[in-house]
Amino acid sequence: MEAGNQKPEVVVITGASAGVGRATAHEFARHGARIGLIARGQEQLQAAKKEVEDLGGEALILLTDVSKADQVEAAAQQVEEHFGPIDIWVNAAMVTVFSYFWDMTPEEFQRVTDVTYMGYVHGTMSALKRMRSRNRGTIVQVGSALAYRSIPLQSAYCGSKHAIVGFTDSIRSELMHEGSAIHLTAVHLPAVNTPQFEWARNKLPNKPQPVPPIYQPEVPAEAIYWAAHADRRELYVGYMTTVAIEGNKVAPAYADEYLANNGVQSQQTSIPANPQQPDNLFEPVSRDFGTHGTFDDMAHDHSWQYELSKHRLSVGMAVAGLLIGAGAAMLGRNGSRKH
Repeated sequence: MEAGNQKPEVVVITGASAGVGRATAHEFARHGARIGLIARGQEQLQAAKKEVEDLGGEALILLTDVSKADQVEAAAQQVEEHFGPIDIWVNAAMVTVFSYFWDMTPEEFQRVTDVTYMGYVHGTMSALKRMRSRNRGTIVQVGSALAYRSIPLQSAYCGSKHAIVGFTDSIRSELMHEGSAIHLTAVHLPAVNTPQFEWARNKLPNKPQPVPPIYQPEVPAEAIYWAAHADRRELYVGYMTTVAIEGNKVAPAYADEYLANNGVQSQQTSIPANPQQPDNLFEPVSRDFGTHGTFDDMAHDHSWQYELSKHRLSVGMAVAGLLIGAGAAMLGRNGSRKH
């Protein structure tokens, strides 16, 4: 619940059937939220709904393909009819293809773009359609370090994440121009241990993996909840997210070469891929994968970088205090030497 407001928050989460989206639903449920769960898989959404209710929230299942604007709009309408005005909209739906660009079909590239980018466009449109008339609400765009620093083998996904930053920044300026009180924020994630590596379309010889360091989905979920209630334009989660984004500003050519030498192998395990494994690119996989992927033994359940970023004002003041104190001490010593 929002501070000073006893009414449960009404939240919509796209991509809520697994991974970060599902973990985010858990986080909001712990605070008693009423949540519209948007995804394509009935079995996964049923399981997510039960988890939300077990954690103290309420849930509404909304079978929706976010690439279809009319379906997203219908889902938003159902949420407001069932729970009331939407307070927070979290865009987290995604699909990807692990492949060299030249091995992808136009249809595959289009599908990744339609879900991972246009899904955010459609969600943001439906959210703003309701929030602007009330002049309140928050939209959280779940981004990635790959929104600023692309890697090989995921050209469609990286392109979509870059596009999300572009259109979000444009809308933010438009909202500021009209003096809107709507908060628009982006949370950029590191590698996360989610089921996407089990059900993403894969054209590589080996099973794909997230590039270490890897974090459990509860880490970004906590950050998304925090960002939805904080006055922050963007939030980075995981120190490698900061390194990738800031480093690319300084030495993009070096990053190109480094990823050319390391980025292909680091995204593959030593386990041969199963060419018969079903994927969720065009249709949902009929199995509930849950929140975590298969890399629990490699994943961190805490990010010190996120904690520092969350409390950056306090940290900055503490560092400034230490620097001032050190400077005063040096001046004192220098002054005593002169007498």
